[in-house]
Amino acid sequence: MIKAVLFDLDGTLADTAPDLGTALNRVLEQQQLPPKNMAEIRPVASHGAAELIKLGTGIQPDNPKFNALRQAFMAEYEQHFTEQTVLFGGINEVLQKLDQQGIVWGIITNKSHIFTERLIPKLGCSIAPAVVVSGDTTSAPKPSTEPMYYACRQINVMPENCLYIGDAERDMQAGRNAGMTTVLANWGYISAQDNTASWPADYIIEQPKEILRLLTK
Repeated sequence: MIKAVLFDLDGTLADTAPDLGTALNRVLEQQQLPPKNMAEIRPVASHGAAELIKLGTGIQPDNPKFNALRQAFMAEYEQHFTEQTVLFGGINEVLQKLDQQGIVWGIITNKSHIFTERLIPKLGCSIAPAVVVSGDTTSAPKPSTEPMYYACRQINVMPENCLYIGDAERDMQAGRNAGMTTVLANWGYISAQDNTASWPADYIIEQPKEILRLLTK
């Protein structure tokens, strides 16, 4: 029996790519580099600052210039991270149905606590999350299982009674290794190069309302 539905944040629960893209393009403008469009940004938006900086500048984390670029990106994102970010369509309706069925929901993200604690209240969730686990809540982020077990302890639900929904390979790995039922959100930030068939997903869904169908299986 599923007693909890847990979501990744970026690209699964909320569309954060527009604000991430704004931050990236402001940094690129400072570096006198051409901007990136959303079609380029979305596939890497779930993978954090390092991948976005690499996308925009070609600079890898081992480059001496990387840390300064990352600091600049984070500073810009801090200024804009709630401006355009919204829940994906249909999410609030799903949260209401879960609540009606007595199923709790929560968030397990690799996003830093300094952003999640301020972003989540602004998303307008119809039901407040029972737990929020950020990328720095535990000693290791996904694909580690530590955030998954931490969330389960907080809501007093066993992993085998949880659905975990995400849009990245690390989401599926963390959920599967923790003993959860894993669900790939195909509306998320997935690139054409991602071999999703090789990811350890129990189910693949195209829109949030399909979550409710899974609960009857």
